[in-house]
Parts: sequence; C-alpha cells; structure tokens
Amino acid sequence: MGEYLIDSNVISNYFSGLFPEKAMNFAANVIDQRPNISVISVIEALSWRNPDKSKEAFIQAFIEDVNVLALSSDVVTECVKIRRSRKIKTPDAIIAATAIVNKLTLVTSDSDFRNIPGLQIIDPYNFV
Repeated sequence: MGEYLIDSNVISNYFSGLFPEKAMNFAANVIDQRPNISVISVIEALSWRNPDKSKEAFIQAFIEDVNVLALSSDVVTECVKIRRSRKIKTPDAIIAATAIVNKLTLVTSDSDFRNIPGLQIIDPYNFV
C-alpha cells in the first residue's frame, strides 16, 4: 500500500459504517497503515455535531494514532495556487495542497477534488 492522506468524508463514512463492504474493507486497510490526515480533517472531525459517545471516542483514538500534517508555507503556496485556478472551498484546497506537497494519494469520495493538477485520488466507492 502507498502513502495516503485521508479526507474527512472518509473518516465520517468509515466510523458511521456508511461504506458498502468493499469500500469499508479498503478504508480499514488504509487506516490500519497509520495514515496521514490534514489538520483541517482533525478540526472537521472534532467539530461534528451530536456524535454518540462511542463514535466520538473512536474518532479521538483515531486522531491520536494517525500522522497529523500541519500547515506549512509550501502547503499555503500550493493552496493559493489551487484556489486561484478553480472554485473550491479553502478547507478542501488545504487538504488537496497537503496531499500534493507531501506526495500523498488523497482518499476521498468528494468530487470537488477531481481534476486538480498534481493530485492523485482514490475513491473508496470505486471498490464496490
């Protein structure tokens, strides 16, 4: 398996059990490899409204066990480049830039990331 950056929607779908079986298996394999997540995904995951206590505990344990990638000047530069070339929300542009700068494949089911130059994507739903 390669090096991955996991997007917030994959974290949510995984811990909510929303993925079909094959997508869930792929996500589990990625998560078992001590993946990377953006600091943006940490903020988003910890900000979800009304998580049940067990889900919240799993998410907290997950965050403590992954490699959290902070903002760097290179990520900021790449984010600005992405935002100037297309309409994309700043948090998504930061996540995309984090993957590009760190040479990671982004695991996401969010179509907003498609066709960003230099960004490699894997959609867990493609394993269904």
